[in-house]
Amino acid sequence: MSPANICPVTPPVEIPSTEIALHALELLMETTAPAIMNHSMRTYLHAYFAGQELDIPVDAELLYLACILHDIGTAERFNGGQRFEVDGADAAAGFLIREGLSEAGADLVWQAIALHTSPGIAERRTGIVQLTRLGVRADFGGRRFGTPEQQGIMDNSLPRLEIETVLADAVIEQALTKPDKAPPASWPGLLVAEYRTNPRPPGTRSPVF
Repeated sequence: MSPANICPVTPPVEIPSTEIALHALELLMETTAPAIMNHSMRTYLHAYFAGQELDIPVDAELLYLACILHDIGTAERFNGGQRFEVDGADAAAGFLIREGLSEAGADLVWQAIALHTSPGIAERRTGIVQLTRLGVRADFGGRRFGTPEQQGIMDNSLPRLEIETVLADAVIEQALTKPDKAPPASWPGLLVAEYRTNPRPPGTRSPVF
């Protein structure tokens, strides 16, 4: 996968191809499952289209970095003791600062990733935080963005690969061994509560999002 062939929609979507963007894409590909990788790309495309439709101007590179890295907390490499959203935000911000991104830019990405499962909060923020949340919601049944033709190309170019169960499995598996990763009122907490009520083997779980 490369920025040039992520999704051939018309008119073309601005896919950042700076060195830091390419390295972030490499990190995504190295650490996450294909389903999560495709979901992260679709999230960016929805967020990009949302910014256009809602007239929310943002730095496309920062939006791209936030969207494609928003679920890296599910990777074993970044499986710390915090909620996966926070572990992912910390990992992404640290990586981006080491790559030369400003602390201010890295902090915006951190906020977007840390809050992407926080309904009613992320939407009240501005710019990258808001659009990342809208992109995530669009990919999980919320309002979709882009034309029907663009959405069709997006879905065909980046198949879902059962992302709902893949993501739920990853979050639950982490939380079962590290309970502090799933506070009761959080999205991971809801997933674990559902699992404990109705345990199902990996591949058959459905997320609550």
